[in-house]
Amino acid sequence: MPAKTPPFAAFEWQIAWRYLRARRTEGGVSVMTLISLIGVALAVFALIATLAVRSGFRSEFVDTILGANAHATIYYTSTVTPSGQMSNTIEDYDGVAERLAAVPGVISAAPLIKGQVMASNGGRNAGVEVFGIRTEDLLAIPRIAHSDRARGDIDRFEEGIAIGEGVARELQVQVGDRIRIISPEGVQTAFGTSPRVNAYEVVYIFSAGRYDIDRTRVYLPFTEAQSFFNRDGVADEIEVMLTDPEHVEDMTYPLLRAAGERAMIWSWRDSAGSFLRALDIEDNVMFIILSILVLIAAMNIISGLIMLVKNKGRDIGILRTMGLSEGSVLRIFFLCGSLIGVVGTAIGVLAGCLFALYIDPIFAFVNYVAGGGVWDASIRGIYALPAELRLWDVLKAVSLSLGLSFIVTIFPARRAARMNPVEALRYE
Repeated sequence: MPAKTPPFAAFEWQIAWRYLRARRTEGGVSVMTLISLIGVALAVFALIATLAVRSGFRSEFVDTILGANAHATIYYTSTVTPSGQMSNTIEDYDGVAERLAAVPGVISAAPLIKGQVMASNGGRNAGVEVFGIRTEDLLAIPRIAHSDRARGDIDRFEEGIAIGEGVARELQVQVGDRIRIISPEGVQTAFGTSPRVNAYEVVYIFSAGRYDIDRTRVYLPFTEAQSFFNRDGVADEIEVMLTDPEHVEDMTYPLLRAAGERAMIWSWRDSAGSFLRALDIEDNVMFIILSILVLIAAMNIISGLIMLVKNKGRDIGILRTMGLSEGSVLRIFFLCGSLIGVVGTAIGVLAGCLFALYIDPIFAFVNYVAGGGVWDASIRGIYALPAELRLWDVLKAVSLSLGLSFIVTIFPARRAARMNPVEALRYE
């Protein structure tokens, strides 16, 4: 009767390691082992790198939304004025802003004037969206007031105009230059509406991190915007910044109650929710596809172990006749496959983490080799390929790889354990 040995005894590890190192001429499959290991490593690397890039892209996209836009916007439905005209402006905007700011969870509430105009400089034109805002409220917008690539002095905002980096590039202006903004809805004359044209000094150029914002957005002082757009004594909307914008839905009813009867709300999730849901679906699909890639890599372990079992049939027969149990044989070949999975996973994790941590120089090198233009901000929205390494993503990749490696290893290991030693030695 075969002697019982403790599971995963030292000699089992020794035999498994020797089988993995053996060359094909010695009955081993070292080349197949190396191919299996590389396959697992590449699959894990691809999974971690993709998850890191997807997480980074989502985080950067959401951060640019929350850092350069209102978390919630309060506007009023149209009503008939005493003159018989339709209007949706806010007359008591200071009072509404104070009530909104008093709601728990609100950081600030800023009256705003908005209008689309044409900006011009030296024969170059660009369609822009003007935001009329007070200086203290502009300073509360992180991506605008604290832009890393900002130029000029934001404290001089009341003396001129602040424009996005893309607008400045389109019009070819720098801080200190003057640009004209032209509105078709200008001064009312006896002959109709005359376009309004004003010139302003560029005192601040910002970069919000989003191409569409930098390319179209312009800020004017609030009182100047009221005069320019014929909004004297009124505001178009109230921008609200929240302490917890991720749960903006919970603030909907408190904000509407504070704003009054005609108030409506439009949150950042309303404007970007469909895109974020599309990202979530894409992330799930991408994870499934890459999981299949990991499975394919793990299947190489099966082929390698089957070849190893076939080549080591004589050794298995001798070991069994010497008293080695089926359990020991199973564990030996299970260790062979598991070691490939563990080492391959470790290499893949290391490579994936290094890729995520050093993505900027890697991307710069790829861009240099490709001659530039690899990343088009006008299409992607953001200016660089981001990556965010999350522990949960790494753990998912490791669990998936090790789980599949251990599972697929069981089948050829059981085949080796059930091999009849008499049949294995019959033709030796």
